Amino acid sequence: MAIYGISDLHLSLGTNKPMDIFGMQWLDHHEKIRANWLDIVTDEDIILIPGDISWALTIEEFMPDLEFINSLPGKKILLRGNHDYWWTSLNKVRSILPNNCYALQNDSIILGNDIVLAGSRGWTCPNDREYTQHDQKIYERELIRLELSLADAAKHSCNELWVMMHYMPTNDKHEHNELISLMTRYQVSKVLYGHLHSYGHDIKIEGTHWDIEFHLISCDYINFIPKKIASLI
Repeated sequence: MAIYGISDLHLSLGTNKPMDIFGMQWLDHHEKIRANWLDIVTDEDIILIPGDISWALTIEEFMPDLEFINSLPGKKILLRGNHDYWWTSLNKVRSILPNNCYALQNDSIILGNDIVLAGSRGWTCPNDREYTQHDQKIYERELIRLELSLADAAKHSCNELWVMMHYMPTNDKHEHNELISLMTRYQVSKVLYGHLHSYGHDIKIEGTHWDIEFHLISCDYINFIPKKIASLI
């Protein structure tokens, strides 16, 4: 049993949103994802998908993309990204998900026996460039949501606490911020995130910082191959 991560699937099987306008690496990218996924992931594995799952605007438009995800092996943990407009109320989202999918929002879920996963979408972090009051308001709201999730995770007696977010939890200078303070206070050991594409890969944070191990898992960054994060006994 293993835990994999892959973000930013940007599926559009129920809409017309070709991704190759963002570069030829995105041509037929859902078929690349399918082939790579089937090659390495089994039904016993867990796959973390932190956001930008589908371009769909409604639940109805999302259904072909959900069928695609459901057809792939493993248990999938989903998180909302900034483009997941189909993700409306949590109850409605959870009502359509098959048994092998779980929507993470303001709560946590145990992975295997020793790991508990928390998460929140996040937002662009404060920086010394243009940062509006609107940005600050959303950032502060995401801090609250992350703490709700971390507090729920803390109820479980697991050896490790992981976080998945859609946005990178630092700015482009990788400066310490309230998100990092929150995660260090709860002793988070790993963070998985997406959102960054193309030239955005240049500002990624990876490796260990503040005793937290960071993984960028945007699908174009990991060449559309689910990244193995851990093996479980």
